Parts: sequence; C-alpha cells; structure tokens
Amino acid sequence: MSTATAGGSDTASVLSQPLPAWARDATLGVFVHWGAYSVPAWAEPIGALGAVPDEEWFAHNAYAEWYANTIRIAGSPAAERHAELHGDAPYTAFLDDWTADRYDPADWAILFAAIGADYVVPTTKHHDGIALWDAPGAGELSTVARGPRRDLIGPLATAVREAGMRFGVYYSGGLDWAFAEHPPLTSSDEVSRLRPVGADYNDYAYAQVADLIDRYAPEVLWNDIDWPDTGKQPGPTSIEALLTRFRAAAPEGIVNDRWGAPVGDYRTSEYDHDTGNETDDGWEHCRGLGFSFGHNAVEDEALTLSPRELARLYADVVSRGGRLLLNVGPTAAGEIPEVQRRTLEGVAPWLAEVKPATVGRSTVERAGIRVTVPGSDPTASTDEPWWRAWRNADGLVVVVDDPRAIVQAEGPVTVVALPGDTDEETA
Repeated sequence: MSTATAGGSDTASVLSQPLPAWARDATLGVFVHWGAYSVPAWAEPIGALGAVPDEEWFAHNAYAEWYANTIRIAGSPAAERHAELHGDAPYTAFLDDWTADRYDPADWAILFAAIGADYVVPTTKHHDGIALWDAPGAGELSTVARGPRRDLIGPLATAVREAGMRFGVYYSGGLDWAFAEHPPLTSSDEVSRLRPVGADYNDYAYAQVADLIDRYAPEVLWNDIDWPDTGKQPGPTSIEALLTRFRAAAPEGIVNDRWGAPVGDYRTSEYDHDTGNETDDGWEHCRGLGFSFGHNAVEDEALTLSPRELARLYADVVSRGGRLLLNVGPTAAGEIPEVQRRTLEGVAPWLAEVKPATVGRSTVERAGIRVTVPGSDPTASTDEPWWRAWRNADGLVVVVDDPRAIVQAEGPVTVVALPGDTDEETA
C-alpha cells in the first residue's frame, strides 16, 4: 500500500488521497473552538503563533484554549490571575460552570452560510480532554455528564447540513492533559516529548474518533498535534484502521496532515506557523479572528480582524491555491461574540460577490499583470498597490486594495475592490 504524503502525490491510499472536487473548489471553512476554557475566557493577546519566540509563548500563551496548561506554569500571568479570581479551583471546575444555555446551532449555521462557508469543523475534544459528546471512555469529562449535560456536536452537525454545508470534526489526538499526570508544557520540545504515546491512550483515542465517524459521518477529519506512536504501527486500532473506517463512511471525505506520520490529503498552516506548507493546491490556513481560537474576552475590536482585513486575508490565501479555515470562539453561553459576529456579517456581502469567482480557480504569475493607481509612481516599489489574482474559466480575477486601481493583463479581467470597514468607506 502506498503512503503518499499530504498534497504530494496522486497515488491514493487510505492514508492519503487526492482531494475530491468539492475540496478543490472549497475556499472557506469555519473552525469552532468551544470548551470549558470558554468560561474563564482569558489569555494574553501577545501576538500570533509563529511570530512570538518559543521561550515566551507558553507562559504568555495567546490561546485561551490552552488555559488549563498556562495556569500551571508558575509565575505566568494566567496563573496569577487564576489564583486571584478562582483561588485553587481546578480547571475541571469550569466544566460545571459551562452552561451553553444560549446555544442555537441553527443560528450559528445561518451565520456561517451567510459568509459562504463550504464546511464547518467544531472541536469535539481539545487538549483538556473534555468531550463535547457522549464519548466512549470519557466518563465525567464530557458535556453530557457535566456542565451543559447534553451532546453539543449532533445538533450542530444537523444544522450545518441543513444549511447546505459539509460537516467535519476536530479531535486532539496528540495531547490530552486529563488522560495522565504530566508537568505543564513550557516549550515546543516538551509538547513532542511529553505527549501520550502508549497503547492505552491510542486505544482510547481510536475508540473516540471511531465513534465520531459512526455517529456523525464527518467529511473532514481534522486531527491535531500528533497521534500516539503505538497507533502508527499496523494493528486493529492503528491510524490505517481508523482511516479505512473513515474512507468507507465518507468516500469524499478529507483528512488533514497533523498525525506525526505520512498521513493526510492536504497540508496545514496556522497563523505564522508552518507557512512552508502553503504550497501546491488545496493547502489550508487556519487562524482565529483574533490571536486566540477559544473565546478570549480581552480581544476587543482592535484585536479582531475587521471585515476589510478578513477579505484581504481571504483573497491572499485563495490566490495562492489555499483554503481559509477561519475560527470563531463562542462564549460559554453559546453565543458568537458580538465583535466576531460584526466582522462576519460585515464581510458577508463582499464574499457573496467574490466567492463564486473562486470556483475552478488556478494560480497565476504576477509578472503578466500590471496594477497601477492614478498618481502613483509605477517605477517605485513602495508605490505598488496591494493586489492578488487568480484565474477561473471566465478569465482573470484581480482583487485590489485601492478601488481606483487600473489593471492591465491579457484576456478578460474582473476587478474587485476590498470592502471598506465602515459605510463611508464602502460607498
């Protein structure tokens, strides 16, 4: 059996397959990070993953979903704040405070469909080990046993599909801080060195992901960090056995590349991390609207992508052959934060115009395209306006930052300006 690496071969196996047509045409997915970490909803917004030195990142982690780890790092601002506000309460106490009392999956789906999302991928179990469904072996660490006291995944799967989008699942196969005692992780090296690798955790993770496949028939299987080393060997609970099950249940399903093995149909990048994976066609870039995936109440409008910034990011990713997996972080009650909703609703009309022009897209060389703005010096590199382009069946599509831009290129050209962030800018 061949074991082609993600995006690197047309040779199909259960471990790696060429992307199906829907995934090649897809340009936008919605990630949803929702968990007990949404109760404290706090992290330091120090910057993007990959742009902050590793020696600073962990004690000042910008990811609210890493709260359970960050508060265990002595002297970290998160630990000090936790002690001040919550005393010595364990992280799992937040599971009991997680109400989800305003959770309306149909409302989420309507919002995601309005921005033209092709697929939706919620976290089903993050690194904290808490399952958002009645997962086998989870015991008290599930939203069915405690907190919301119900399955949070099934209703979303139904709502997403009813709204015309595909449904996927995220699962943290590489880390589970509740599975076994371990010291807090303070470096990327420790993430690799201290992750669970044995047969006990492999069988546990296998059973849970197999249950997700059987219950919800996801079409995107998004593993994170790595997979237990035991499962990388042949056997009834191996990665190969798991993906055989997935491929049988979802013949047009796709698998990401974060298994610590030559597995996956496409490569991923995250903020400024693993940008070397942004090659070929069909790669996927994931990030939040702010610096965090999980809800961080600190992230106000100034720390959240504006509609214009989001449109610019989308155009950049699409022009280079990628897909954008954009994250929202609901509150503990289950509401999409207003600051995030404002951006999504603000960019929706622009995406409705642009997204159909991405179907059947292919990348283009910039050398054959000239973009100028009246009054600028075309010979000065500092005066070159921002623009991105791709080609579809109707010709060239060029997204420009400045609506006055003039585009010169061979063949039919469609020019689209980025949206403004206010009514005045859009007019």
